[in-house]
Amino acid sequence: MTLIQRYLLTTFTKITSLSLAAFVGIYLLVDFFEKVDDFLEHEAAAHLYIAYFAWKIPLIVSQMLPLTILLGTFLTLGGFTKTNELTAMRAGGIGLQRIVTPFLVTAVLLTGINFALNEFLVPVGTQRSNHIFRTEVKGKTQMLAKRNDLWFREANTLYHIQLALPEKKQLRGISLYLVDSQLNLLTRIEAQAATFKEDQWQAEHVTVRHFDPQSRQLTAQKEENLRLLPLKKTPEDFGTVSGKNEELSFTQLSKISTQMQREGLDATRYRVDMHSRLSTPFACIIMAFLAIPFALQKSRNVNLSLGISISVLIGISFFIVQSTLIALGYSTVLPPFIAAWAANIIFALVGLFLLLSTRD
Repeated sequence: MTLIQRYLLTTFTKITSLSLAAFVGIYLLVDFFEKVDDFLEHEAAAHLYIAYFAWKIPLIVSQMLPLTILLGTFLTLGGFTKTNELTAMRAGGIGLQRIVTPFLVTAVLLTGINFALNEFLVPVGTQRSNHIFRTEVKGKTQMLAKRNDLWFREANTLYHIQLALPEKKQLRGISLYLVDSQLNLLTRIEAQAATFKEDQWQAEHVTVRHFDPQSRQLTAQKEENLRLLPLKKTPEDFGTVSGKNEELSFTQLSKISTQMQREGLDATRYRVDMHSRLSTPFACIIMAFLAIPFALQKSRNVNLSLGISISVLIGISFFIVQSTLIALGYSTVLPPFIAAWAANIIFALVGLFLLLSTRD
C-alpha cells in the first residue's frame, strides 16, 4: 500500500468511525426516549437500562454500517476534491482506480464483518434485549429463543415441539410427556399440529398413550381428531407474532425454511429473511461504490452539512426501496431471492452508470 493510499484510508477510517459513533448515539438516544416510560413505570433497576441498550448495539451497528460507509466515502473523496488534493494526485499520475481501491477493499472487509455480526452477535443481542425488556422490565413470561426442536417443562409436563410458527399461531410435531413426582411417565400425547384459538391450543390428529408408572408398560391407546392442550404459553412466548425474525441467524432461518418446505408449509417469509441475511451486508459494498461517482461529480460545490444530507437521503432511498421489495417478497409477488437482492442490484447499476459517466 502506497503512502497516498494509506493517507486516503486513514482519513476514510476517521470519518467513518465518527459517523458510526454519531449514528449509534442518535439511535440509542431516540430509543431511550421511546422506552424510558416503560422502564420508569415498572421501576426497573439501573443496570437493566445499561444492559438493554448495550445488547442493542450490535443490531444498530449492523443497520448503520452501510450508511456510515456511504458517508465516509462521500466526505473523504469530497473533501479531497474540494481542496484540489484529488486533482493533484491525478495530475501526479495516480489513476482513479488506485485512488478508490482502498475504499472498495475496506468496504469488502466491512461486509464480512457485518455478515459475522448478523450471524453471531445480532441474534444473541436481540434475544437478550427483548428478554430484558419483556421479562425483567415488564414481568411477562420468557420467550423461547428457538423456533425448532424445542424442549421445555410446565409443571409435571414435558413438551417437545418440532417447529413453532408464532406468526401463524401454529405448532407442528407436538409431543407431551406427563410424569409424576418421580418423573415416571404416565401419559404421552402426540399431535401433528396445534393452532392457538380462543386463548387455548387446539391440537389435531392426536394420539394418546397411557403407561403404568411402575412397569412402564403401555396400558391404553386412543386416537382423537381434536384435543385441547394444557400448554399455557401463547404464540408471543415462541417469538414475535408480527413475523419478524431478527432473533434468527442465517443458519437458523435456513434450517427452519427447509423443514417447513419438507412438511409442505409456506416458508416464503423465512426464505426472504434468509436471503436478506446475505444481501444486507453487501449493502456496504454498494454504498461505497455508489458514493464514489457522487463525490467526484457533486462534491466541489457541496459543504459538510449538504454532503451529510445527500448521504442520508441516498441511504433512506435505499432503505425504502429495500423494504418495499422485501414486502413484495413476503406477499409472494416477487421470489425470495429477487426480493432480497433487487435493491442491491438496482443501486449497483445506478452507481456503475454514474461511475462510467465520470471522466477519469
